[in-house]
Amino acid sequence: MHPTEAVGSGRISRRTLLKATTATAGAIVTAAALAELETPANAAASFVKGVDISWVPQMEARGFSWKNASGQKQDLLTILKGYGISAVRLRTFVNPSSSPTDGHCGINEAAAFAKRVKAAGMSIMLDYMFGDTWNSVGVQNPPAAWRNMSYSQMRTAMSTYVNQTMTVMRNNDVLPTWVQIGNEINSGICRPVGSVSNPAQLTGLLNAAYTQVKTVSPNSIVCIHLAQPQKYDVMTTFFSRYAANGGKWDMSVFSSYGSADVAPGIVANMRKISDAYGKPFLQSEFGGRVDRASSTQASLVAYIKALKANGGQGIFYWEPECMSPFTGYNMGAWDSATQRPTVIMNGFTQA
Repeated sequence: MHPTEAVGSGRISRRTLLKATTATAGAIVTAAALAELETPANAAASFVKGVDISWVPQMEARGFSWKNASGQKQDLLTILKGYGISAVRLRTFVNPSSSPTDGHCGINEAAAFAKRVKAAGMSIMLDYMFGDTWNSVGVQNPPAAWRNMSYSQMRTAMSTYVNQTMTVMRNNDVLPTWVQIGNEINSGICRPVGSVSNPAQLTGLLNAAYTQVKTVSPNSIVCIHLAQPQKYDVMTTFFSRYAANGGKWDMSVFSSYGSADVAPGIVANMRKISDAYGKPFLQSEFGGRVDRASSTQASLVAYIKALKANGGQGIFYWEPECMSPFTGYNMGAWDSATQRPTVIMNGFTQA
């Protein structure tokens, strides 16, 4: 996700006007694939309700705080736990700027916040952007320091970076449960070197990241993250090329911001895509307009129900805590005027 995509962009209009893609649920995920994480009988009971709240440290540094539904100021993690939130996704940039909204999130800051998350009894997902600022479905720029590297040089840089950053997480005793190697990487990573049109190099870079995650944290679940799962041909293009070149991953995760009526079809696509490669799946990004809170609440409920029905292992809301004037992003779940959660958050307790 990219925060500037909330206002007047083609992406948000695309998201809010999604048309359902007809797709069958596909075959049941093999017991062997699910056994890597948990038994099918336990899957529904342990459905993960998560949030990406990577902006929180910078919001707090600028005086923002949050109130619970009763209007009492409270630690945000405590409020979120009251809605059944059990996991937090944190992004990390390579060499970020000091911009409060588009920078920060270096590995040391991510690890410091992760310590608070762990102390609250919540699990951690680490989202590698592999850039100095936002990378998303439409943008996959390498860090400035890697921009002129050859493929072999970039592969070495990738290995070093992932090893060093995962080591920071280990040294802070905050090894993540899940690790996304790239963010919405439909078109590849660190383009043009790791473009999906050059699948051998794409795979080499991602496998280097996978290997180093596992070297430092063998139990972390390494995820491939794609956006727009309603576009089944795009999903197939990526995964078929990645698998054909020996790509390694443990779980498929997806972004989807569609409305309630399209949620079942989109989740069925997630299931079909994941089943094709014998991988479990979850939805690592969801959101909706805060000024249409009832509609967004209904969409959240619809996605959770569809994910549970199809064996999906969880859902993460992208930056529900955001408020103006910190950001103009309008797809959070808090009321900027009252600092209280909107009815959107009730969706987590209703499905």
